Amino acid sequence: MTSRFRMMHLAAGLLLAATTAPALADSANPLADKVRMANARFQDVAAATDEGYAPIPCASGIDGGAMGIHYVNAAYIKDDIVDIAKPEAVMYEPKAGGSLELVAVEYITAKGPAALEDHLFSFTGAPNRYGLGPFYELHVWAWKPNPKGTFADMNPDVACDAAGGHDH
Repeated sequence: MTSRFRMMHLAAGLLLAATTAPALADSANPLADKVRMANARFQDVAAATDEGYAPIPCASGIDGGAMGIHYVNAAYIKDDIVDIAKPEAVMYEPKAGGSLELVAVEYITAKGPAALEDHLFSFTGAPNRYGLGPFYELHVWAWKPNPKGTFADMNPDVACDAAGGHDH
């Protein structure tokens, strides 16, 4: 009976390993995991607007792909504080029918060089298409995988097509 119990225990362990392995494989980056946990509330765009975020037009790249519609919190941009739970921008991909899908967040500061958990921010000089002074930014594609990388600016799998002409 002891050997039968061991076999059942081993089988249960193998089954558990088989079902959790894909979930672990999807967890590509520890920072993206932390961002997802700290900002899950933004899956509902109403949470972003309730916290003072306002939309700017959908941003797409010259070479294809997009960042999506940024909901920006001006107070967070002005304070220059990088807080994982208070991103300066929350990014949504517009979908057919007018819905918005949370895809990423963006951290922005004028103080640099900047980093979040050892991930260096990119520098954007002025003048720029946002009308801002020079700044440092870090995109974190925490909800939609980005073939260019978790921290790349543009995501080739995101489109502004459903934005209703608000593409720029």
